Amino acid sequence: MGRDDLAPHCESGALVLADKQMPDTSETSPAPQTSAETLLKLFETMLRIRRFEETATDLFKKGVIKGTAHSYIGQEAIAAGTCANLTEQDFVGSYHRGHGHCIAKGARVDRMLAELLGKETGYCRGLGGSMHVADLELNILGANGVVGATMPLGAGAALAAQYRKTNAVSIAFFGDGAANQGVFHEALNLAAVWKLPMVFVCENNQYALNTAFHQTTSVPQIAQRASAYGISGITIDGNDAEEVYHVTRAAIEKARSGQGPSLIEAMTWRWGPHSMRANLREPRTEEAMTAWKARDPLIRLQEKMAAARVPSERIEQIKGAVEQEIQAAVAFANQSPEPAITILDTAVYSPHHAHEEPTDKGERQLTYTQALNEALHQEMERDPSVLVLGEDIAETGGIFQATKGLVEKFGPARVRDTPISEATFCGAAVGAAIAGLRPIVEVQIFDFVTQMMDMIVNQAAKFRLMNGGTAKVPLVIRGPQGGGIRLAAQHSQSLEAWFAHIPGLVVVAPATAYDAKGLLTAAIRDDNPVMFLEHKMLYLGEKGPVPVESYAIPIGKADVKRQGNDVTVVATQAMVAKALSAAVVLEDEGISVEVIDPRTIRPLDEETILASVRKTHRLLVVHEACKTGGFAAEVCTRVVEREFRSLRAPVVRVAAYDTPMPFNDKLETAVIPSREAIADAIRALMKA
Repeated sequence: MGRDDLAPHCESGALVLADKQMPDTSETSPAPQTSAETLLKLFETMLRIRRFEETATDLFKKGVIKGTAHSYIGQEAIAAGTCANLTEQDFVGSYHRGHGHCIAKGARVDRMLAELLGKETGYCRGLGGSMHVADLELNILGANGVVGATMPLGAGAALAAQYRKTNAVSIAFFGDGAANQGVFHEALNLAAVWKLPMVFVCENNQYALNTAFHQTTSVPQIAQRASAYGISGITIDGNDAEEVYHVTRAAIEKARSGQGPSLIEAMTWRWGPHSMRANLREPRTEEAMTAWKARDPLIRLQEKMAAARVPSERIEQIKGAVEQEIQAAVAFANQSPEPAITILDTAVYSPHHAHEEPTDKGERQLTYTQALNEALHQEMERDPSVLVLGEDIAETGGIFQATKGLVEKFGPARVRDTPISEATFCGAAVGAAIAGLRPIVEVQIFDFVTQMMDMIVNQAAKFRLMNGGTAKVPLVIRGPQGGGIRLAAQHSQSLEAWFAHIPGLVVVAPATAYDAKGLLTAAIRDDNPVMFLEHKMLYLGEKGPVPVESYAIPIGKADVKRQGNDVTVVATQAMVAKALSAAVVLEDEGISVEVIDPRTIRPLDEETILASVRKTHRLLVVHEACKTGGFAAEVCTRVVEREFRSLRAPVVRVAAYDTPMPFNDKLETAVIPSREAIADAIRALMKA
């Protein structure tokens, strides 16, 4: 069944599910010749994977490996055959059953095993474990505990390779269950539209945790789905290392030559349960288990080597060397130290860059949107690794015109209109950031970020820590949130508290044109994933002074917008202007109000707020988001914890009603905090 050319459409007749009929191994075309050296290389990789997994299973049973791990035994031919065609610059993304892919790409088994034991000498310094092991120096993007996530991330790595013209290819390994995830379809479409240098490799071991593939999938073979996206798809025998090698070689060469992605479905069988920890019923029949184990990829390859007259001494030498390597890895892992708690101090965030604000804002006036647009133009001019992704951001310039003129100046390779596939184009941006670019994602309306949450929360925010605290994810996700323009419940939310709760994310919320330009510049230059929140009403607001030159405002530095002595008001986004307006009204009543704009929600400039409270002895926090669980609760708690004795009155919050945003204009106005509500709360504080 070997093929020297990737089929232009899905071919799946030669293989069927094991619980229906055994796979047919008949040849459909003459098999390409495979050298003895290639066969030996495949055998060595497969044996190394097999012995690693057998050793890991034994250590898990002894309680040395904690948590869980997912064995790759039975599927070794797929990783070995695919990765044998890769160069060091090529990318590999994996899933929870990822040990074999890492080893096949060149990862050391001693550091792999140390990671499984949670040791500091592991690839991720004991912070990632089995499901997250990676080595970015080898362009191994890592295993992933979220089903299907490797496909958008891999698309991002392929985008980075295409953009930089490095000739690299990205491989996304995934299981059959992931083919029913939305990101599978989104990623295939995105990769096809952009002709990304990518190969999707589905390891169809025919069962999810316990459910059979044919019970959950609408097509007989996953490769059939390739035709829906206009790309090549083929089903192959995943237990035949030689066939895997030649078919993936053709797909990789096709991707490398600029002809776009392919989908390869490799039929295989995992020998053990879903995971080492699983203690569930075994749904697979003894007959199917026996039949597939008889098709052991290692034994089949040894038969091919015997037919090719590969000297048995070479095979024995490899066996001996691999065994020594595994035993040395066990000793290395056992003797390695565990990480100290202090490792976490630097593992979550890359250090923020030091910036100095301009001493003079100048007299030139820009709108909030114009300031954002200027920051984008200046940063893209300064740094060619900056690119922008989003819906209708190119010729249209975005629905609020923040990206206007970018595509005319920088071209469609850097300013990319995306499909309406939020999860995948956000995931592609995460992958591109990991691969060295500085992508900016525009979310058309920030409520749509709910479609991106896995890529933001489970991927971007956690990637640095999962990879030992050394990785960088320089990514900005920006767009409009908040109400006030009658877009109703699904287009008007303020979600900053969600993101502030996630370690690994930076949350920025500028309230003026000056802050918008300086903070967006800082966000683009930062090496962390930044949630950059822009309020819709600020797009429509008055102009403000903005320097012509490029400048960056330090992330984590609040701004005292107005000095005062009687009450501290901490306000965010559109509430800053309302708080300042209330302060003017109250000044006529003899009340001196200090207004602080945090500017960044996380990290929070706690010291500026505390210093103000020590002076005024009263605190009011205002935001547009719903009160329950909002940002105000965090600020109030920190002040009470550290400056309770300074307070002369209870801390107070003014926020939106705990309700989705209504459409009716009078109700919308009533839900959102007003200048009058802020002023009344301050008056009440002064009487407390």
